[in-house]
Amino acid sequence: MTKDVKVRFAPSPTGLLHVGNIRTALVNWLFCRQQKGKFLLRLDDTDVIRSTEAYAEAIEKDLTWLGLTWDETAKQTDRFDRYHGAIEKLRDDGRLYACYETGQELDLKRKIQLGQGKPPVYDRAGLNLTASDIAKYEAEGRKPHWRFKLNTPARVEWNDLVKGPLSFDIDALSDPILIREDGSFLYTLPSVVDDIDFGITHVMRGEDHATNSAVQAQLFEALGGYVPAYAHFSLLTGAAGEGLSKRLGTASIQSYREDDGLEPMAINSLLARLGSSDPIEPMTSLEPLIQSFDFAKFSRSTAKFDPKDLDILNAKILHQTDYSAVSDRLNNVDEALWNVCRSNLNKLNDINELSNIVKGSLDPIIGDQVFLNEARALLPNGHWDDMTWKNWTSAIKEKTGRKGKELFMPLRQAITGMDHGPDMGALLPLIDQEKVRARLQGKAA
Repeated sequence: MTKDVKVRFAPSPTGLLHVGNIRTALVNWLFCRQQKGKFLLRLDDTDVIRSTEAYAEAIEKDLTWLGLTWDETAKQTDRFDRYHGAIEKLRDDGRLYACYETGQELDLKRKIQLGQGKPPVYDRAGLNLTASDIAKYEAEGRKPHWRFKLNTPARVEWNDLVKGPLSFDIDALSDPILIREDGSFLYTLPSVVDDIDFGITHVMRGEDHATNSAVQAQLFEALGGYVPAYAHFSLLTGAAGEGLSKRLGTASIQSYREDDGLEPMAINSLLARLGSSDPIEPMTSLEPLIQSFDFAKFSRSTAKFDPKDLDILNAKILHQTDYSAVSDRLNNVDEALWNVCRSNLNKLNDINELSNIVKGSLDPIIGDQVFLNEARALLPNGHWDDMTWKNWTSAIKEKTGRKGKELFMPLRQAITGMDHGPDMGALLPLIDQEKVRARLQGKAA
């Protein structure tokens, strides 16, 4: 019987979520929702110095804004008893041992090994320490760090959901450190314990974690758990294939929302399909992304992230967004104005400037006042509709002989204060007639 799918997104509340975080969250969330599974939001907050409640709240706010709902929450700081219990089991089973090398000594060992053409694998010197050795180190004030003893010789193999068959020679890997000198846990142990206890069935993350997954597979088994299915997707690079800079790679989701004014679905639309064979298209909801999600479509090549794509998608999404979806975010904009202006929006806030053309006051751009006076005299009286602009400009053309840009641009600049914008045939009927007449005279209105 197939186990019910359960996945986790496990950010550390030591900073704001960025593009890389959200791509991982999206992959997990889309797969989970497609499989009708459960999504766990786990805060990896064991770094008690850098973790803050403010960052934890920001993480939840970002996920909520993006529509990435979760079914369950957990904090690692609530689970130290479980981690200590796992440590005791590993000690009892002979799978955990103390090491006393300093960071400098470990670096020197690695340099010597590399200089000899050998892989920089820890030599397990800690396993050979005598009571006298330990007493000497303790007298020097050294504190041990603790390593997990990998079973060797061995190979760890699995059929990765993205990369296909993967195989790792455990002899080529160092025994991982699970506990630092100060007694704090590194990521590996709490993560595996949590995955076991919460019944995580699939672990999906960047390909840079593939070697970690091989190590963790043995830790799952040592703690009596089942190794989850793994999916390791390609990493993001810049548009030209360069490594993501701090500016591009860590631009926070909060800044995209609050500073750049992006729509959440612009971010979802790009990151959900970046690095897959599916075309990147502007989506107004997550549902199509759920339905089309397929690991078989993921490329093994690096995925290229370009912030400019977010702007393009954002504009396209706004162009197809119904008024009902944004009405609660608009001020003094009715449905008629939205429908006329939305095809000219890049960011939602752009509507404010366009709304001012209709409901505010502006300084007209005046070039040829004589021409504008002639145009004003030909303005029709009575009700204006979507044919008014065409009929009016036809009359102006017949009277003045102007056509093309020489006809239309001075009218647009005077009426809207801009040299581009919404279709004038649709916009003109929304503007008060007296405003139009005043602006054609060069008056602010």
